[in-house]
Amino acid sequence: MSKLQHAAPAPAQAQLAEATHRAVTWRLMPLLLICYLFAHLDRINIGFAKMQMSQDLHLSDTVYGLGAGLFFIAYALFGVPSNLMLERVGPRRWIATLMVVWGTLSTSMLLVESSSGFYLLRFALGAAEAGFFPGILVYLNRWYPARRRAQITALFAIAVPLAGVVGGPLSGAILTFMHEVGGLRGWQWMFLLEGAPVVLLGLVVLRALPEHFERVSWLTEPQKAGLRAQLGQEEQRKTVTSLGGIVSSPAIWLLVAVYCAVMLAVNTLAFWMPSLIHGAGIGSDANVGLLSALPYLAGCAFMLACGRSSDRRRERRWHLSVPMLMSAAGIAITAVAPHNPGSVLAGLVLAGMGASAALPMFWQLPPAFLNARTQAAGIALISSLGSVASFAAPYFIGWVRDTTQSASLALYALAVFITLGALLVLRTQAAIVNP
Repeated sequence: MSKLQHAAPAPAQAQLAEATHRAVTWRLMPLLLICYLFAHLDRINIGFAKMQMSQDLHLSDTVYGLGAGLFFIAYALFGVPSNLMLERVGPRRWIATLMVVWGTLSTSMLLVESSSGFYLLRFALGAAEAGFFPGILVYLNRWYPARRRAQITALFAIAVPLAGVVGGPLSGAILTFMHEVGGLRGWQWMFLLEGAPVVLLGLVVLRALPEHFERVSWLTEPQKAGLRAQLGQEEQRKTVTSLGGIVSSPAIWLLVAVYCAVMLAVNTLAFWMPSLIHGAGIGSDANVGLLSALPYLAGCAFMLACGRSSDRRRERRWHLSVPMLMSAAGIAITAVAPHNPGSVLAGLVLAGMGASAALPMFWQLPPAFLNARTQAAGIALISSLGSVASFAAPYFIGWVRDTTQSASLALYALAVFITLGALLVLRTQAAIVNP
């Protein structure tokens, strides 16, 4: 009888945890998903503006690649300070401030008249966005236990491919149908219509985003106690417990190398996919936009499936390594026949699936090592250093295109680096990273 008495609460406890999970998800994720969708759209819409903008401002591929990449230099420099500010002033106020600033800067891209103005605004935009993604990751880790985070991070990060699904056709339509309306070029309208809503969203965040689960009225005391207990148990397993430990931990530097490879995959697609499709013989901006949505649409479905599988199987390493290998293979396929639309699109779809799934799966690894005190700085450091690869990818492709009149050599090299990153994932200890 004693055993039955001890076993009886388990189903009730599971039901309570499930109810808590649903309540938190419905309250937080719709707003965060919309915010990140616009964040990524404002980051990548330069890829759709490139063809018109480069012609109007006489920008070479190297200049474009450098300008696109400068975003990530600023991102690397300001990521850690921004996350430390989030710790000081609170997520709601800091994230709202970042959104208002970057929305204003993104809209201001319509005023660019020279390469120097292009460089300056891209750098400023990177500084403003630097704290958003790592800050949200820290925020979510304080609401969800590890065994649920892969699905939740995938749900949040689905904004990355979704920005392509929505942004491709939207940007293509704006470039085509708003061209010369009111005296503005199509690319100027695109920055205005995709940047200005972020300012309004920032004001919504300031009013609606809760700071912490302990402070909300829509969770019951038993629900808060359950979350508190689960998160507290996880803290006891963490190995990096001080700011100095972040820098001295070999595991953190291994994760930095892996994240660089992930970002090579993500940003090769983000900044060069429209140009690669155009180079395959697709001339219309509207058609390029529509075709650009296909890899991201496939990525949305695969990302969610991968996150669900990872949480169900409680396995992280292979769920990251395999998508990275997919993205490497897809990028290599794209390089084989750059003037064949079918081959290019097939490679981009495979690469889009892999890169989309790799991004949220990667972010399941750092919290396995970083405790509550070190997560803000540790996640920001990894994100910031990974941005070096985000700078390198667009600039390297632009330089190779200008030098050889083809992106293929650059794409092959990037595929090799992404493959090496996938192999490094398997150097992490399964006993630590698996929930």
